[in-house]
Amino acid sequence: MSTGPITHDTARIAEHVGGELVGPTDTPINGISDFNESQPGQLTLIGNQKYADRWPACKASAALILNSLDCPNTNGKTLIRVEDADLAFNKALNLYAPPRIKPDDGVHPTAIVHPTTKIGGNTRIGAHCLIGPGVTLGDNCTLHNNVTILDDTTLGNCCTLWTGVVIRDRCAIGDRCIIHPNAVIGADGFGYRPEMSEQGPRLVKTPQIGTVTIGDDVEIGAGACIDRAKCNATVIGDGCKLDNLVQIGHNCRLGKMVIVSGCTGIGGSTVIGDGTMIGGHVAITDHANIGPGVQLAGGSQVAGDLAAGGTYAGSPARPIRETIREVTALRKLPDLLKQQRRR
Repeated sequence: MSTGPITHDTARIAEHVGGELVGPTDTPINGISDFNESQPGQLTLIGNQKYADRWPACKASAALILNSLDCPNTNGKTLIRVEDADLAFNKALNLYAPPRIKPDDGVHPTAIVHPTTKIGGNTRIGAHCLIGPGVTLGDNCTLHNNVTILDDTTLGNCCTLWTGVVIRDRCAIGDRCIIHPNAVIGADGFGYRPEMSEQGPRLVKTPQIGTVTIGDDVEIGAGACIDRAKCNATVIGDGCKLDNLVQIGHNCRLGKMVIVSGCTGIGGSTVIGDGTMIGGHVAITDHANIGPGVQLAGGSQVAGDLAAGGTYAGSPARPIRETIREVTALRKLPDLLKQQRRR
């Protein structure tokens, strides 16, 4: 359903984000834009001094700006000073966000829902969904078209599952989780063992009889895969955020508020502590133990345990200062070799 433009004046925006107005209080703002692409009637963000210096030439009618920045207020435009510009911008975005699309109320007639399924109040199930026996769906959940939830899985309250999500049997999902299109929760872990049979050598599949447990307020990106455990459970802690195309191997345990950027692969039985931040395209070996508060630079390759609170980079990953020194030295190597040859 299309909607008309949303307009708020600058006083309303300042009140909503908890900011201090400098300039006109009644300027109508009908949208939000990046600094370089903004137009009159729009709100933008000034998060550093570079953009503050360019504010007089910016076309936006208003801007959210960090209190610590020095910025001229010119041409009748409005500044809204805030303590945290990024958080304030998030709040402003919510003011202008279009309504989220949802399936119609209730269960779509093309959905296949087992009679033993328990469906919470105000939960919507879209077209062509498949819900297996013994499934429990909490209150206020939204299942978009073509979602599959298999036997004995539990979904908490206020969850959103987008098109193509597959959750296999016996998994447990907490409250307020968002799972984006084509993510797969609870596929078999990757485990095989060689065996010599009468027909010759072969690889024997290891049964994956465990489950996946996902905490509250977890968001899982499009195409991400979280494998079920060989035994017990693969665990994703409260507040974790997984980007698109992330792979979590069997029996991994992620603590609370772990952030994993896109195209990262985490080997089985790895333990990751609370608050760890992992950049894009990181590879982590199996059975690694990564302490709380670690920061891993994008493209790192983790071959073993990492101590809590450190910042690591490189291949293999090690303290980032060591990696920087090594890269700097390698850049100097061709000149050093030339100097050596001249001697």
